[in-house]
Amino acid sequence: MEKETSLTKAIFTAKCPRCRKGSIFPVSLYSFRKLTEVNQNCPHCGVELVPEPDFYYGAMYVSYALSVALFISVMVALNVLFDDPELMAYILSVLFFNILLLPIMLRISKVLYLYGVGKISYEPQK
Repeated sequence: MEKETSLTKAIFTAKCPRCRKGSIFPVSLYSFRKLTEVNQNCPHCGVELVPEPDFYYGAMYVSYALSVALFISVMVALNVLFDDPELMAYILSVLFFNILLLPIMLRISKVLYLYGVGKISYEPQK
């Protein structure tokens, strides 16, 4: 018997919400070509991963929330690590981490949006 994938692992590895085996994205995270393109259907169970046209536009709000959380985290870390850093240190740090984590945030926002709003329930036997 095959071990079931946990919800957290399925989200962070971008697996299908129904079977948690098929990949949501056709290319890996490290491939910058078609980085945010989503498979139309799950390669394992065949469930439709794009429920309607322009479905993933709502993921922009999730991405925005992740960017705000990153901004606040960087600001707090700079304040804790350094005593009253310059304004330019804040700006450059936030820009650096936003650019560095952009591919991850773009993908995880789509995955979270699909899991939260996609109305696809987990069926382990698929």
